[in-house]
Amino acid sequence: MKRKPANGASATAGLRYWARITRQRDGGYLVVFPDLPGCLTEGDTVEESLCNAREALSGWLWVAIKHGQDAPPPTVRRGRSYRQVAPDLDVVVPLLVLWERKKRHLTQTQMAQMLGVTQQAYRKLEIPGKSNPTLKTLTRLCLVLGLSLELQAA
Repeated sequence: MKRKPANGASATAGLRYWARITRQRDGGYLVVFPDLPGCLTEGDTVEESLCNAREALSGWLWVAIKHGQDAPPPTVRRGRSYRQVAPDLDVVVPLLVLWERKKRHLTQTQMAQMLGVTQQAYRKLEIPGKSNPTLKTLTRLCLVLGLSLELQAA
């Protein structure tokens, strides 16, 4: 999903958090997400650390969403020790839908009415692991929220 800025240009909403990777004295690498308190992991190599970072990030966001806690948006970080990490898609979609609904000060019931679905059906769109929208549903969501949908080959 992409946001449509007011000027008509397209800004990507590819969700990536900045992770700080530091070499540990005893070997291996520590990964910390400054935007997400307590979200950290490690690995023997940078590659393993980044793989573990994606899992830790996805898990942290999953739990925050499931417990109704605010998941802060990522902030830009600078420096050689920072890398961007993308959470799993089954966390990204519910989080983006949740953020866009809250940004518009809408309730789940209001969103459900706008989409022509029940509140229970809409609620599932905001829950990781239960959110499995069809392309048709994603298209309707984007129309209601003023977003564009773009699919790209990996």
